[in-house]
Amino acid sequence: MVQSEITYQGQLRTQGTHGPSGASIITDAPVDNRGKGEAFSPTDLVGVALGSCVLTLMGITAQDRGWDLQGATISVGKKMKAEPVRHICRLDLRITAPGTWSAEQREALEASARGCPVMASLGECVTVQMEFNWGN
Repeated sequence: MVQSEITYQGQLRTQGTHGPSGASIITDAPVDNRGKGEAFSPTDLVGVALGSCVLTLMGITAQDRGWDLQGATISVGKKMKAEPVRHICRLDLRITAPGTWSAEQREALEASARGCPVMASLGECVTVQMEFNWGN
């Protein structure tokens, strides 16, 4: 089990530290929820986790097959809902992979993206939409 520590710093800001590496990240509550919005919000990090997971899985597939996925990006759009409690209701991912990709390559990379464990962990209350853009 990976251990992380989160410290409340006041004014709706936290610092999380990854136990194994010591890397840290700051969060701020969003402006629409009484925060300053000067850093990722906790719910923003869910979108970042999803996008990072998708790119990592696509990267594993590309690496295993000798394909160059470097420079691929994901833009994540997050939509919140207030009822019955404030929560993420939708995450839209726009995945862009520069270069030339065959139908077989696209199919393999898209399948790996859809196998993301973060997406599987979100459950049914969060809709995830993926749009793939292949080429320059």
